[in-house]
Amino acid sequence: MKRRNFLIFSSLLGASPYIEAKETYTFKKRFKKIEPLIRSVQEHMFPQGSKLPSAKAMKTTMFLFQTITHTSYDKDIRQFVLEGAEELEAQEKGRFIGMSEKEKEKALRAYEETNYGSTWLGRIMTLSMEAIFSDPIYGSNMKEQGWKALNTYGGVPRPKARYLEDV
Repeated sequence: MKRRNFLIFSSLLGASPYIEAKETYTFKKRFKKIEPLIRSVQEHMFPQGSKLPSAKAMKTTMFLFQTITHTSYDKDIRQFVLEGAEELEAQEKGRFIGMSEKEKEKALRAYEETNYGSTWLGRIMTLSMEAIFSDPIYGSNMKEQGWKALNTYGGVPRPKARYLEDV
């Protein structure tokens, strides 16, 4: 390797932690902006008073954030979650959170009619269901309420640590 290429490669390698830290900061900042919208969508999908535990009771938004920010999670899907929420926010001109349940349903059905919106809502639904039915060690499914609602139990053996790097 030529010295010049080595120096360029070395400087890029040295900057990579800074780039990753900046990317993480930017992501968290963007997420905080759209977090109320995601929470509102999840709570609409899994409301209080249904047979399943509510998104609010199961802390599905916290679970979603912890899941998509984990180092093993696909960065493209992470961006997709943000961009889909931002698109819904723009489509509804920032009014989604304050809408009635009937208006939210109409707005989500309209968003679902788009290819992008349908895929995004499917991803939010999947992440929410993971929260409700995951092992409680992951910070959701409080008191195993998700399992109890379906008269089932989690997998055996149960996890002893939250994620692989915790082992």
